[in-house]
Amino acid sequence: MPAGRELTMRQIRQMLRLARDGVSAREIGRTLRIARSTVQDNLGRAAAAGLTWPLGPEITDAVLEERLFARAGVKQGARRRVEPDWPSLAREMRRPGVNLMVLWEEYRDAHPGGYGYSRFCDLFREFERRLTPVMRQHHAAGDKVFVDYSGKKVPVVDPSTGVVREAEIFVAVLGASSLTYAEATWSQALPDWIGAHVRLFRFLGGVPRLVVPDNLKSGIHKASFYDPELNRSYGMMAHHYGVGILPARPRKPRDKAKVEAGVRFAQTYILGRLRRLTFFSLAECNAAIATMVERINAHLMRRLGTSRRALFEAVERPALRPLPAGEYEFAEWRLARVNLDYHVEASGFLYSVPHGLIREQVDLRLTTRTVEVFHRGQRVAAHERRYGGSRHGTDPDHMPSAHRRYAEWTPERFRRWARAFGPETEGLVIAMLHHRPHPEQGFRTCLGVLRLFRGLDPARVEAVSARAVAVGALTYKSIASILANNLDRAPRPSGSAPVIDHPNLRGPRYFH
Repeated sequence: MPAGRELTMRQIRQMLRLARDGVSAREIGRTLRIARSTVQDNLGRAAAAGLTWPLGPEITDAVLEERLFARAGVKQGARRRVEPDWPSLAREMRRPGVNLMVLWEEYRDAHPGGYGYSRFCDLFREFERRLTPVMRQHHAAGDKVFVDYSGKKVPVVDPSTGVVREAEIFVAVLGASSLTYAEATWSQALPDWIGAHVRLFRFLGGVPRLVVPDNLKSGIHKASFYDPELNRSYGMMAHHYGVGILPARPRKPRDKAKVEAGVRFAQTYILGRLRRLTFFSLAECNAAIATMVERINAHLMRRLGTSRRALFEAVERPALRPLPAGEYEFAEWRLARVNLDYHVEASGFLYSVPHGLIREQVDLRLTTRTVEVFHRGQRVAAHERRYGGSRHGTDPDHMPSAHRRYAEWTPERFRRWARAFGPETEGLVIAMLHHRPHPEQGFRTCLGVLRLFRGLDPARVEAVSARAVAVGALTYKSIASILANNLDRAPRPSGSAPVIDHPNLRGPRYFH
């Protein structure tokens, strides 16, 4: 029979009946699954008490127990040696490096006549079984934090419309100290899920070794005991804090018993005590929840004789890893393929990448302020995130050389080039740009004309420009003809339509 387990009166009655029938103590032990020595001890007690089978109707279970064990002065299984302070030992077990051997040696130093090691371990485990299911598991300090969403929600009223919106409740419980954290979020979506983790680590002032979530879709793409697939954004958050993610096994509630019990306790404290309050904003709701969380952590745990906050400060805080220098900024990761125009699409806007990556698959990292593009783990582009205006965000360095030259052309740039020759040339460029339905359509004409002027005396360039504006010659060929025929030196026509000498002009004989 395992140590510490008491025989029931039914087993003793069966023992007496089998002994009356001549069954040996060894066979009785096998039948009742107890030790032969236990059978012999109890048969000896029965013989000393004058009890034989069959027992009379006056021998009730209470009378039988009294007659068998009263002479020993104690009930069977009662402990006759100095008892350790089991709640204190349970708290000590949460300290790093502390095990039952260490605690037993300290116990025997204080009480040399105390229990042996095996009996000590049995009694300690028996004490743990009397605790709540949360405390049955052994959790080392700083090892795990269990996180989950409560199935219950808290209503929040929009003060302007009166519409009621229900917020989720995120709950986290540390393994060793049971320190509890809770907050309300609008949803269980990825930004809220990761944001709750960031605020949890800030609340703890450190980071445990592992986070044990349920298989929430925001955090776990594919639930599996052997190879759970993490959401990449969730994984990057864990990498930032240097914490491991160990999802609970699917359909294994014992893996998350700590947070399940913490959720029930938080619901009692938070939803139960705040049910008559009306909240008009999420911030107002979280302020009330924070007050309740402090009450939870200050509440005295009856069997351990201390509060969650005191146990955390004494045992778990020193074992947490330090926080990184900066808090994690939520980023969403997506897969994309580079289009033929060397742009990728994110939330309806287009962002350029180096043109050599056309048709390649890339990773996008989206924050509220930036869009980063990664190819094979290397960042190849970064843009300010766009929420309005032009759909294209293009870095000139990403363009092919021909596209880059065209992208650099602007009306102001052409005017600046022309201004270097003089005001007449600048006026010519302005006229050529306005002569087209769209200024961009005149860029090539302006570029060709300015190249014609390259190397010429600025005075002549000014004269040619003035002549071209005067006669309305606003094309590349017309201005080339003025230069070729030295028309800039001829007197300007006045009062009549301009006549341009050109080999393709038809003479008067053509019309006869």
